[in-house]
Amino acid sequence: MRFMFLHELQHYRSNDILMSCLANAACILYWFNPLVWYMQKTLRRERELACDASVLELLPECDYSAYGFTLLQVTESLQKPSLFLAVPMGAAKKQLKQRILQIASYRKSTRRQRTLGAFICLLALTFTVGISPVFASDASEDRYSFEKAPETVTYLDLSREFEGYEGCFVLYDEGKDLWQIYNQEAALTRTSPYSTYKIYDALLGLESGIITPEDSRMAWDGQSFPIDAWEADQDLNSAIKNSVNWYFQRIDEALGASQVQDYLDEIGYGNQKMSRRLDLYWTDSSLKISPAEQVELLQKLYHNDFHFSAENVNAVKQSLFLSSSSRGRLFGKTGTGQIDQKEVSGWFVGCLENQGNVSYFATNIQADSDASGNRAKELTERILSQIYD
Repeated sequence: MRFMFLHELQHYRSNDILMSCLANAACILYWFNPLVWYMQKTLRRERELACDASVLELLPECDYSAYGFTLLQVTESLQKPSLFLAVPMGAAKKQLKQRILQIASYRKSTRRQRTLGAFICLLALTFTVGISPVFASDASEDRYSFEKAPETVTYLDLSREFEGYEGCFVLYDEGKDLWQIYNQEAALTRTSPYSTYKIYDALLGLESGIITPEDSRMAWDGQSFPIDAWEADQDLNSAIKNSVNWYFQRIDEALGASQVQDYLDEIGYGNQKMSRRLDLYWTDSSLKISPAEQVELLQKLYHNDFHFSAENVNAVKQSLFLSSSSRGRLFGKTGTGQIDQKEVSGWFVGCLENQGNVSYFATNIQADSDASGNRAKELTERILSQIYD
């Protein structure tokens, strides 16, 4: 009876009943995964071996064999399987053999061994804590850290305007030093930029000399495309206006992945990650950027904080010009993401010049369908009219 109580008390001290419940819960949730069932079986076996070792540490060596015989007797006496929440002292034949062999060869740990064990545990803990910031960084790479003074940020209620869409709107009024945000959670979440990235790919082409403000023309090779406007020679203005994929793919192909990656790092574009597919890395969910970052990057572009050629930056700005109205001069670029030929993500980013002041904006909408860049543009223009008219 003493041996049995000692064994079960070790289970109690180690909270093994709780661990058994958690393991069973995992098997219920992931019943289809054989690895979870194997985990439960392994946990049960190791738990019994650990309890045996704890009991042997308390007993004199002369009682080891008696403890082993007790295990045999308990196992023999168990005629029915124990309840699934129970932690039995008995065991199946294969497991019992392993436990008896451990008892027969068991030697009490010395002080030196305990010290070494504690040191190894401490070392493992230090390593785990040390690399945890890396894991935290990986987990948060799809979310932008937006640190602005609270007095410079206001929050809008645009739920009526966004009816039917998930999405957000971000506006920074440079003259007022004021951020206006609808749906901050979405505004800080990184997603594929789609064709809005072509703003910066155009600047890359100009800075690398592949195209120039005076000669940005590229010849169409006769290939068929789903958009008629793509089946013609293009220059920078038409390529931006019609969002011509092949124009910007040629720029990237001429440079190579290494130079494109260096450029993403240099301007700090979103998560600065690109896939091996050089032709569509801005659409395949490798390169991602949040709406808030889009706005900050537009401001840097406008003021040429990248310290690129002023002529090249102005050429990109002019290619983004859309219209003039009482609100000012509107510049912008749309982007549309498709899945199974359905428009599921729409972007519109740009700026509004008005009497020496500049406001930068980014809108993103998402839905199962009909969430295009043009829809995002229409929505943005309505919001801007409410703010500035």
